[in-house]
Amino acid sequence: MAYESLNGQRIRAMADDEIVTLVHKFRDELFVLKNQSVSEKVEDVTKFEKLRKDIARLKTEQGARRNKAAAAKA
Repeated sequence: MAYESLNGQRIRAMADDEIVTLVHKFRDELFVLKNQSVSEKVEDVTKFEKLRKDIARLKTEQGARRNKAAAAKA
């Protein structure tokens, strides 16, 4: 099964708790993939980059929402 990367529009439509869950899931996947690369051959080496970029996209949206909430409070 091919890995489908997230885009900004899909991320903005997600709830906060869903973003947190995906960040944890992607970090776990990246950890497993790194361990797999040490012990055996990885099928899709581009998955490393895709996971890192998706984590960055999710963390960016988390930060934007946090900043927006802080600005609304002030």
